[in-house]
Amino acid sequence: MKRILLTKAFVLILITLNNSCGVRMGQKKVLASEIEQIKNTFAPDKRTALFNIDVLDGPSGFTLIGETNLPRAIDSLEVVLSEKGIVATNEVNVLPADNLEGMTKAVINISAANLRSYPKHSAELATQATLGTVVNVLKKEGDWYLIQTPDKYLAWVDPGGIQLMNNAEITAWKSSEKIIYTNTYGHAFSSIDAENRISDIVAGSILKLVGSDESHFKIAFPDGRQAYISKDEAQEYETWLSSLDYTANSLIETSKTLMGVPYLWGGTSTKGVDCSGYTKTIYFLNGMVIPRDASQQVHAGKPVDSIADFSKLEKGDLLFFGRKATDSTAEKVVHVGMWIGDKQFIHSSEMVRISSVDKESPNYDAFNVGRYLRTQRLLNEDDPLLQNLTINQPIKD
Repeated sequence: MKRILLTKAFVLILITLNNSCGVRMGQKKVLASEIEQIKNTFAPDKRTALFNIDVLDGPSGFTLIGETNLPRAIDSLEVVLSEKGIVATNEVNVLPADNLEGMTKAVINISAANLRSYPKHSAELATQATLGTVVNVLKKEGDWYLIQTPDKYLAWVDPGGIQLMNNAEITAWKSSEKIIYTNTYGHAFSSIDAENRISDIVAGSILKLVGSDESHFKIAFPDGRQAYISKDEAQEYETWLSSLDYTANSLIETSKTLMGVPYLWGGTSTKGVDCSGYTKTIYFLNGMVIPRDASQQVHAGKPVDSIADFSKLEKGDLLFFGRKATDSTAEKVVHVGMWIGDKQFIHSSEMVRISSVDKESPNYDAFNVGRYLRTQRLLNEDDPLLQNLTINQPIKD
């Protein structure tokens, strides 16, 4: 009898444990599902948002670990878990990291900083940021910093590319008078006599204005170096900003100043550009910040054409190319160019060049016409993916 009672008790314990484990496994699945849904909502593109969250299942219960730069996403996750009755300890690191000790801002300190996919020089060149660009600093790994650019792109930069600043320092930098370099490429010198080069400069570089005379601006770099730049090659930033007319013709004029610039994967400066880095640079030099990659730019503005009816296009429209969607594969956008009229578009392919959609033209681009997807209009469109420098003022705000 005693043995029978013990056996029954053991069976009950096993059933209870199995039920408990089943409930726990169910909760873990729900937890993983909710994390995935929050990620899809707040961070659908890992290039522009960081939300790497995992779940530990230990003796004391569930623990959320990982990191994110989206505190609102974590708040939303906690609300959802509370509503579902799931208890989880939150140990997620919300960036910027505490060990930055307040140095959570930086300004690009060289003509074109190479931003990498991972914190090492051998990693893929993800993008570039030009001199004077203000970036957010999220964390440090070794000598490398994870930063976020004004177009929200996340990438790693070595310490030589940035000047770290705290909130007071970045406020002072933003409020100072500036100049913008408007030539395609040049140099800053130690004196007006151009004795010694202090740095090379690319179009769109923004520097602090210290003083000026009839022929030169005296400028300061983010790290405090001072130099001189010819007034023929730059403008006071506010003067430049007020002179922007946001027209297609100004986009085309700018685009042609980069003719022959070599193709560079990840490039967004006049030293070298990839296809979307080129269109991004054209628009920036005309007062607009647009998304970084072609697969992001394709979602900005308004649709114009998707059936190769090029008669609908206007100068300044962006044409996108790639692989069309099929029953088994998704659409893939891999190339972009800008329409300049006369059945032609300008793009970075081997180098910046002009191609035609006209079969009778000597510069007919059969390859890209054959993989044409659609056209978007970005110029003067109201879209949260597009920043107008005269309105959003990412340089000053």
